[in-house]
Amino acid sequence: TQNKLSVAESIPFPGFTEQDVVTAAALASQEEGMDIIDLAVLGYAKSMRVDFNAYKRISYTPFNPAIKRTEAIVGIDAKRFKGVKGAAQIVISMCRGIDKEAIEKANGIIEEFSRRGYRTIAVARSEGDDLDNLKLAGLLSLADPPRLDSKSMIDQARKLGIKPLMLTGDSMAIAKEIALQAGIGGNIIRMADIEGLSENEQTKVVGESDGFAEIYPDDKYKIVKLLQSRGHMVGMTGDGVNDAPALKQAEMGIAVSNATDVAKASASVVLTEPGISVIINAITISRQTYQRMLTWVINKVTKVIEFVGLLTLSFFWLHNIVLSLLGMSLLVFANDFVTMSLATDHVTHTPNPNKWNVKNITLASLVLGMLLLVEDMLVILMGIKYFHLEWAKLRTLVMLNLIFNSQFRVLIVRERRHFWSSMPGRELLILSAGTIIGFALLVVYGIFVSPLTLYQVLSVLLLSAMFALWIDFPKFYLFRRFKL
Repeated sequence: TQNKLSVAESIPFPGFTEQDVVTAAALASQEEGMDIIDLAVLGYAKSMRVDFNAYKRISYTPFNPAIKRTEAIVGIDAKRFKGVKGAAQIVISMCRGIDKEAIEKANGIIEEFSRRGYRTIAVARSEGDDLDNLKLAGLLSLADPPRLDSKSMIDQARKLGIKPLMLTGDSMAIAKEIALQAGIGGNIIRMADIEGLSENEQTKVVGESDGFAEIYPDDKYKIVKLLQSRGHMVGMTGDGVNDAPALKQAEMGIAVSNATDVAKASASVVLTEPGISVIINAITISRQTYQRMLTWVINKVTKVIEFVGLLTLSFFWLHNIVLSLLGMSLLVFANDFVTMSLATDHVTHTPNPNKWNVKNITLASLVLGMLLLVEDMLVILMGIKYFHLEWAKLRTLVMLNLIFNSQFRVLIVRERRHFWSSMPGRELLILSAGTIIGFALLVVYGIFVSPLTLYQVLSVLLLSAMFALWIDFPKFYLFRRFKL
């Protein structure tokens, strides 16, 4: 909700006018305490242009959760009266001489307000300094409508694979109305409804519900624990001291912008601006970050498997190391640029929550590394049988092929779909193209390494590109098979 209460309607009871109700409620309120109900009542009184000049407040008792009301002793024309404002049922039960018909009328009004999503407070007044002759003056409905962005945020959360739950201390009728307005759903239950169930049954009911009404602070912590026991990753928003235990227990505790210091200290995320739509931004950014990390890991593991496999197999085949120390240094140098650019690459967040699966990541990378290894062995065979290269130039050929592979490999593994499904980042494209062109020229002119002809360089480049294009298809299958 907007967390900005306003008085929607005032209903006077017999013997009192609407002006009497609002005046008594305003005198039992205090602006200095910044209580949202007090501020709503004072704002409503101001809109009705209530004149307080004739009244003198002698004493004021602020809201106390134990008694659920505020009180004020007020003087006017040498007389005194006591104004009371608080929870409707509490204040009604304190009134003297109230008949059954008046109680039924009050309960009917309260239920109607609840169906409309309003909270209800009662206002009473007694002559003198005590509560012996307290009379019900009227009822005030308080509106706290959902934020304008709440429904769209809930819809976006569902599209991201997140199920929203509403936890509120409001009555069942109010909770259902707000939940429906926000698009959360109508399956709202009470914590008392599951008290007699086993832990497994409680966990099942919590997972299937859309929210809870009439809960106490301790219930929030219990609900978070029940969801976690079912294997769910739980995020929770809160603002008060009572929310702190649940915020700390949740994997992602989120303190809203106006939260207490205790709530902010217990949370893992603190919002700096009003509203909760920024949570969607936090989720999408974190999933994009995860995708960049996953790309780096897959690229790293695939590269290691390819490189170790190449050195091992070529040694048993040719009885020598096919990559010189200088070649290794140049390969590392070429890889660094494209790897660093992954931090600014364009990535798409996934529609579902991400989870590290080391086994699947390793298996997919192993297969990709072995496929690239096949291409490396074909390049060596081409250098020996087709180009008839001497040993030094064969090493250059292998080094150049590994550099080309490193650029194409990143372009393949950065995208979970086919590589052409999204455009790489500008830095990644520039650095990859620059690395390929730069090292091609370095080899053609024989700078630091034994030179190769332009035809040989272009042949290796074409083979590497064609093989990368082919590998993209088994990569697409592997990533879907292992849910990466």
